[in-house]
Amino acid sequence: MKQDLTDLREKLQALLSEQHMQYQQGKVADYIPALAEVNPALMGVAIATIDGQIIGAGQDKTPFSIQSISKIFGLVMAMNRIGDSLWQRINMEPSGQPFNSIIQLEWEKGIPRNPMINAGALLIADVLASHFSSSKLAFLSFMRQLAGSEAVQIDRNVYQSELAHGNRNAALAYLMKSFGNIDAEIPSVLSHYFTQCSVTMSCQQLARSLLFLANKGKDPYTNSNICSAKDAHRINAILSTSGMYDQSGEFAFSVGLPAKSGVGGGVIAVVPSFGVICAWSPPLNPYGNSVVGINLITDIAETLGLSIYH
Repeated sequence: MKQDLTDLREKLQALLSEQHMQYQQGKVADYIPALAEVNPALMGVAIATIDGQIIGAGQDKTPFSIQSISKIFGLVMAMNRIGDSLWQRINMEPSGQPFNSIIQLEWEKGIPRNPMINAGALLIADVLASHFSSSKLAFLSFMRQLAGSEAVQIDRNVYQSELAHGNRNAALAYLMKSFGNIDAEIPSVLSHYFTQCSVTMSCQQLARSLLFLANKGKDPYTNSNICSAKDAHRINAILSTSGMYDQSGEFAFSVGLPAKSGVGGGVIAVVPSFGVICAWSPPLNPYGNSVVGINLITDIAETLGLSIYH
């Protein structure tokens, strides 16, 4: 694919230019005040391949708040730490409800539907807070390892903003605690969760950091096993059904790639045996997904003929 990616570099820039006006169709997340301050016109895209290539366009090296994309990495850490016992506390089904639904969690007695909704990610945060002496440092170290960069940081402004406006997440955590499905103290769980959401990375760093999911669990840069091939399969399956909030079915239908979005405007898509696409543009559609990010990944997948269903 080397020649294909070389030829694609100009195409990426052309795709960004075509999206220049499209971002105005969305709205930057404002329920986290620090995210509302981000310039809505910024946009970038990067492709990393398992044979070591990384190409990008636009603001592909500009760090942004990864938000819910962090749920992937937390899940990997939890699966590695406690194994299949994790699935006794959390399910792997699509929710069919908003990502921060309290009603569904009440109905289902404190068992989150999947790890990609907020209740599920809070459960994962509890596992990490309960099994690491310093889960936040462990998480940041893991991110830096995967990105191959010590430049990966926590945005303290975003963290404080999350902490000050995280009442609904606190409600979800306390509800699970009431059902006996949270072990650690709630402030510790929330602090870990808000910390991981506040990690900042660029499109290039994110694309590289997730290559193990395209390579049966193995980081192609270091040749180290980040997770088992079986767990990589499981994570990609969950991303296919639940990674794009209430737009997951539509994305699977139209694009056909495991994907995850975040309200910071990032979207990643995994292409098994090929690589990872990451796009970033802050304005979101009503589902909480980046308007431009989805457009870019859709166009790239079509251009390269990428889909797990071919």
